[in-house]
Amino acid sequence: MRVLLLTALFAVARGDPCAYIAGKKWVSPAEARACLNAFPVDPLVKENTIQVLNKTLAFHTSTYYQIQAPPPFENDIQEDLHADLARISAKEDYNSEFELHPDLFRAFKRVNDGHCVVINYCYDSLYVSYLPTPLVFLTQPDGQQNVFIAPEAFDVASAEFGDEIEFWQNALPGKLKGQLESLSGAKVLLINGEDPFKAVNKNALITGSYQSFGTRQNSFFASYYRGDQGWLYNMGNFAQQVHPLTNSVELTIMRNNSGEIDVLPYRSRFGSQSKNFTDSASYRANNCVATNYTNGYDLYDASTSSSVTSTSDPKPITYAQQQPRLNPSDIRRHPVNVLLDATPLTDIDLPQKMQPPNPALNESYSVAQFYLMNDNTTGVLALGSFSAPNFMVFQASLLAGLVELKARGARKLIVDVTNNGGGYICIAHWLHRIIIGPKRSTEPQAGLDSSTRAGPLAQLIVQKIKEGADPSKLLSYNPSQWTNASHVPFELGTDWLKPLRKLEINGHQDVFSQRLGQECQPFEVDPPDEGLFEPENVVIISNGRCASSCSLFSITMSKREGVKTVVVGGKQGVPQQYCGTVGGQSTDFSTIDTEIKSTKLKNHTLAPPDLLSNVVQGITWRLGFGIDDKEEPEEWQDHPADINYPLTVETVNQPVALWEAIAKDVFRVSQFVVQSS
Repeated sequence: MRVLLLTALFAVARGDPCAYIAGKKWVSPAEARACLNAFPVDPLVKENTIQVLNKTLAFHTSTYYQIQAPPPFENDIQEDLHADLARISAKEDYNSEFELHPDLFRAFKRVNDGHCVVINYCYDSLYVSYLPTPLVFLTQPDGQQNVFIAPEAFDVASAEFGDEIEFWQNALPGKLKGQLESLSGAKVLLINGEDPFKAVNKNALITGSYQSFGTRQNSFFASYYRGDQGWLYNMGNFAQQVHPLTNSVELTIMRNNSGEIDVLPYRSRFGSQSKNFTDSASYRANNCVATNYTNGYDLYDASTSSSVTSTSDPKPITYAQQQPRLNPSDIRRHPVNVLLDATPLTDIDLPQKMQPPNPALNESYSVAQFYLMNDNTTGVLALGSFSAPNFMVFQASLLAGLVELKARGARKLIVDVTNNGGGYICIAHWLHRIIIGPKRSTEPQAGLDSSTRAGPLAQLIVQKIKEGADPSKLLSYNPSQWTNASHVPFELGTDWLKPLRKLEINGHQDVFSQRLGQECQPFEVDPPDEGLFEPENVVIISNGRCASSCSLFSITMSKREGVKTVVVGGKQGVPQQYCGTVGGQSTDFSTIDTEIKSTKLKNHTLAPPDLLSNVVQGITWRLGFGIDDKEEPEEWQDHPADINYPLTVETVNQPVALWEAIAKDVFRVSQFVVQSS
């Protein structure tokens, strides 16, 4: 480790540290840091970024709620973003821009809301740091829970990191050199000399995205999910890190009935979405400067919109959204509620031997795969996202797959939403409706009523639209997009934000729109006349990482229909929430900027300027009203899983084995319940 660090420092001393690593797929974290740290803070760029973040927060629903979240999240969310932005603005002793950015990044992470993030492609996932030893948390036959190196660790690492695996083989000490495979499945006694859960809990404090501490603990460990093209493997926060900040880790593992210490180096791989460079200047030009898509554009100005619509390049936000790449024509027509993350969706394959051995039903499509279990009575919908490349095909396939499962004899249904980051809001409504059937809880509203923040600039946008600024009805603030609390569509020319709801939140005066109703029905595909499965025969399972539209679906199914919820692999004694980061609709700065520019309000004093750097700012644009407490946001209400189901060496990251175990234990009359109330 010392040699690598000295090499990187020597590179800095002799010239351009970015030129030194240019074109290399793998580098040491120290070498990557030397490049990223080579640039001083530009006061103009810093001021611009903070001004945009501050002004765009006026559209984020939860800015004041997150200063001090109510129970049960009062200990999890205590972040005043405006105050932190003021602190960062006043701080003048950052040694580099790379030192400044993590301060911004972590401030937004502390709201534990995966919609409200700030991502800078100059630094976030430019180099992703990996270890070949992802960890899992297993329950042993005697009931004890311990951390282990994943049994599949070497299979995953050798397949994904084949060009670098020899480095890790040679990094092992003494006789263990070349014996990396021997670490797979080993019990971890200590991480950096401390109990493993100290590292788990430290990560839970900074990883963000989810309100529940238990879910953020689970983020540390490896897991699986269904992707658009196949079954994928999430390395977990221990073995995959978004910044090259850690050189190595010391693991004390059980080997030969005694604890032995191994020091494993992290290696930093050039990000899959990063732009190639040859030196410092090209690194900055290619990765750090605002692109055509960073800011919004005037939909009614051909001279500005043509430069954006003429390119086939995806918007920067699409790399951060935890959903497949979508059909552009679907995006504006169908609102989404989706998690953002600085690490793009993984393309690491779940080892073939761990994937379902039998082919999915023919009705399967993209992220939605249907299986009939060997008992011929339990069907499975493995749903990795609430978005897929084609909205209409996705919607039709969900119905066709469930109908086919039932036709083949399935009377029970497992919906596996592990690592589901959300997606199309109306797909969440649709799936609820077709499973349960027509009833008061599904028609006309299968989701949640909602409300949007209605600050002064938002009110001005609506007023401009009322005066005719959006004749083609393209904007999110157009009344044609929404219905009132009685689910009656607003007429054109309506100031649909009013009557305003004035609130006091954590000592701050705030204002929201009137209550909004459903926006999905009538559906574009006719739903069945009867429900396809009885609620008591449906189980929703995940590792707690079910967000956004996945949360909307899980909450309405659980609270309105009594569907059982299961979180797998959580630590005993730690409350497990079956979902997190609820929201109601998510968006981002560039989309809000388009609303502002298209209504000719960009020069208003409340409007944020254009970003100068390659930054994405995500926000929660609508909040859903609660089910138990109908006047408060569902975001801040409790979602305890019915069951905290233990993972074992036989079921961890093996979907079919897990489904079979859950079908056996959870559907029994005598319930297997670990989660305490």
